[in-house]
Amino acid sequence: MSSTDKESTSQVEACFSTLVMSIGSSALMNLGIIPDPAGKSEVNKEMARFNIDLLEVLKEKTKNNLSKEEKEMLEAILSDLQMRFVQTN
Repeated sequence: MSSTDKESTSQVEACFSTLVMSIGSSALMNLGIIPDPAGKSEVNKEMARFNIDLLEVLKEKTKNNLSKEEKEMLEAILSDLQMRFVQTN
C-alpha cells in the first residue's frame, strides 16, 4: 500500500455509518445504479440482495443499541435499497 493509499484510508473514520454506507454502496453497484471501480455498471441482483440482507442482519443485531441518527440512517438506506431492488429488472 502506497503512502497515498494509507493517507486516504486513514482519513475515513471507522464507524457504524461508514460500515452501513459501504454495504449500501456495494448494493448500489450490484443494482447497476453506480459504476464499479472499473467504471462498469452491471446488474447482479443476487449480490444486491445479499448486501441488502446484510443490512437487515445488522439492523436486527444492533436493535436498541443505535443512536437515533444511526437508526434513522440505516432505516432510510434499507428502505431506499429495497425500493430500488424491486424496480431493477
